[in-house]
Amino acid sequence: MQNSESKSQKISHWRMILDQAVLSPRVLQHQYRGAGTEDDPYIIEWVPGDTRNPFNFSMSKKVFITIVMALTSLSVSFSSSAYLSPAVLIAQDLRTTGEVVILGLFTFNLGQAIGPIIWGPLSELYGRQAVFVASFAGVTIFNGGCTASQSIAALVVLRFFTGVCASSPLTNAGGIISDMFPPTQRGLAMSAFVVSPYLGPAIGPIVSGFVAEKGGWRWVEGVMTIFTGSMFVLGSSSIPETYAPFLLRRRAARMSKVTGHVYQDVIQHDKASVSAKQLFANALSRPWILFFTEPIVLLLSVYMALIYGTLYSFFGAFIIVYEEVRGWSLGLGGLAFVGVAVGMITGVMCAIWVNLQYRRISAAGQATPETRMVAGMIGSVLVPLSLFWFAWTNFPSVSAIASIAAGWPFGTGMVLVYLAITNYLVDAYTIYAASALAASAVLRCIFGAVFPLFTPAQYHNLGIHWAATIPAFLALACMPFPWLLYRYGKLIRGRCKYSAEAERLRKLVAEKVVLQSEPKAPPKANGLPLLQENQYGDK
Repeated sequence: MQNSESKSQKISHWRMILDQAVLSPRVLQHQYRGAGTEDDPYIIEWVPGDTRNPFNFSMSKKVFITIVMALTSLSVSFSSSAYLSPAVLIAQDLRTTGEVVILGLFTFNLGQAIGPIIWGPLSELYGRQAVFVASFAGVTIFNGGCTASQSIAALVVLRFFTGVCASSPLTNAGGIISDMFPPTQRGLAMSAFVVSPYLGPAIGPIVSGFVAEKGGWRWVEGVMTIFTGSMFVLGSSSIPETYAPFLLRRRAARMSKVTGHVYQDVIQHDKASVSAKQLFANALSRPWILFFTEPIVLLLSVYMALIYGTLYSFFGAFIIVYEEVRGWSLGLGGLAFVGVAVGMITGVMCAIWVNLQYRRISAAGQATPETRMVAGMIGSVLVPLSLFWFAWTNFPSVSAIASIAAGWPFGTGMVLVYLAITNYLVDAYTIYAASALAASAVLRCIFGAVFPLFTPAQYHNLGIHWAATIPAFLALACMPFPWLLYRYGKLIRGRCKYSAEAERLRKLVAEKVVLQSEPKAPPKANGLPLLQENQYGDK
């Protein structure tokens, strides 16, 4: 009987993709609180066992969606770095200099810094699915435009718009994961996903170097277009809407139209509605309020931005160290990133183990936001170690394997630090987590845009050893941050306005969940914890 009921409630794939409201008989017949009038509308929440609730997706469906989002993020991060390998060929064809060609990387990252301000509010208004389709179509179109560019000005401008659109999949993916997975599973899902935005910049030069050798720089742009276009088709046809407030809002509107009664989603009922103007105002202001008033957000954002900027400086540095100094070809020069790529994969494997340990500690009721910093403590040691290693083994007289191998601990350390910072900010700021992560992401993209601009001059003027030593000293100066937060984070959070407020609200929600889990709790309370979480869980 239960199996037949479950089958009758199952939603087809294409209905899941095309219909956000999904009015099944169970949804229509459910007893909602309220009277169905303007003054006392029916309150729409998830019904028990609701198949449209993203938390109730099958594990196989969740894993598939996570893999697709990882691949879409990989395609845009691949596009960010693959561009620069054929810089010499672009300069020759478009009659410009290598320094001007680097502006294409600058404008791409600048676009990624601006994009979240646009896509974040739009995803709240129109859902994640529509934003993904529109933005990823833009990525593909602008990549195609880069392929046909006849001037460096057109190429640089098109790269900016590509970056703006490309920021949507990178920011949306974290939100989709938080929509589907509970906190105990989310860390593992993020570990599997997070490698893609960082693996893309590592494998981009490897692929584009060999493609440029055989087909020229326009074929590199063509590969980017084919990659992002394929992911646009796959993502648009396989990823349903997952943002719970938007889904319930659409369902309430459909119920009102079908039944003639007044329905309102629980978010709109429990909280005053926010206009589009206010959403954009919050997107512009709140990340910077947190950045300048919360020491935790400031320090962790700067730390992650330095590591990210260092990664992007490698695009220019490796060209000088391996192609100019050692005389390698474009294809062989790209292979210098193999060490970083292997390190990132190793970092994900380590992060999975760390997350399993976190789940064990969490099950015992002993987990705090500071527990997340264990991975960051390990990564904070690996990053400066790898940079010193690279700086003083890149002599032409020393085997290239020695300096390439230095990328292994760098890639591992970067993934561990990134995951630790992301999870810490989510756990410490809960309802403000989206803004805290936005501040971190914007600064990270700015550093990624600026660092490559001065890398060639730095390496030519200081030499390949001391130029590589500078980021090593910066990473060494930041190394204590995770250790200090692990030891004193709780004390610091208690003295910061937004983190203290987030902790207070988290405890209130936890108490509410406990009360709702008692046997006498009404079934309609099933959706409240999810809505509280997803309302702010954009990252």
